[in-house]
Amino acid sequence: MGLPKSILTEDEYLAFERGAEDRHIYVDGEIFAMAGESGAHSDITANAFASLHAQLRGTPCRARTKDTKVRSGPSSRSGKRRAGLYSYPDIVVIRAEPEYLDAIGDVILNPKVIVEALSDSTEAFDRGLKFARYQKYNPTLTDYVLVSQNQPQIEHFHREQNGSWTYQIHEGLKAIVKLPSIRCRLRAADVYERIDFDAESNK
Repeated sequence: MGLPKSILTEDEYLAFERGAEDRHIYVDGEIFAMAGESGAHSDITANAFASLHAQLRGTPCRARTKDTKVRSGPSSRSGKRRAGLYSYPDIVVIRAEPEYLDAIGDVILNPKVIVEALSDSTEAFDRGLKFARYQKYNPTLTDYVLVSQNQPQIEHFHREQNGSWTYQIHEGLKAIVKLPSIRCRLRAADVYERIDFDAESNK
């Protein structure tokens, strides 16, 4: 399936995306094909998901992986509008029941925690426009976690009750990232299991 015209409404994007074999991000009417991921990216995402999934058993929260879309846009959605962001987080945690965009149930509106494994091609987007949209349009989001592929480093942005955001950087394999909003911890040693940083730096 070829790419459609460059400027799409939300409804046109969803109709295209739901029939596409590959995943695409939607940004204000434009769509961008998502690049393939490295082995390290896959392992980091799988490790972090496994850790969170195990800790969330028996709680009101659930973790989902990268095939779940999150919408970040004006609450008064118009299918004819060429605005908003539809993204595929590496991991999204939802508290309580998922709130979906429509009956198809493939677009989440109430993310609680989002985890992204950074890559060279997407890091600027993950830190910039994407995070800005999450902050503005996803009030349920309390934690945004960025995991480096190149070194044992995990960055944690947390939304306080007054709406401000705090930032912590965790370095080294002994680091532990606390996520009290979902009563979980991410241990760097678990997240980076099987990751050879010397091999990654030589690629």
